[in-house]
Amino acid sequence: MESKTKIVVLRAKELIYTGIFLILGIILILVLIFMFTQGKTEETFVSAKTYIPGVYTSSITLGSSSLNVEVTVDRNHITNVNLANLDDTIETMYPLLEPAITEINEKLETADSIEQVDFTADNQYTHTILTQAIKNALEKAEP
Repeated sequence: MESKTKIVVLRAKELIYTGIFLILGIILILVLIFMFTQGKTEETFVSAKTYIPGVYTSSITLGSSSLNVEVTVDRNHITNVNLANLDDTIETMYPLLEPAITEINEKLETADSIEQVDFTADNQYTHTILTQAIKNALEKAEP
């Protein structure tokens, strides 16, 4: 049996390009891994808020009337959101307030913070006002 010798010709230019593309590919993979693992640690850090337990209020002015949003918190999360000073005129003029508060309370049972609660577009304006009032009340609850 005779073996035939094969000669492989490699150009230096092709080797250099291949090496550069390999290095760039490895760098790209490392950057992607770093970006995605960095985001997860920040989310964990944000959700670990602590509060001073109690009931905190924030005021909302609707037309010429004002009402208070009461936020009850324990050490780690929001337990209840309630509307105070809700009279018949406000309830008649703004009928979406009560259902929005009920929906917020339901969603806060599974969420860790008010930032994690998402809403439908049906009553986005009402939820935005209530969410801002809840955030204002929570600022008072932070140590």
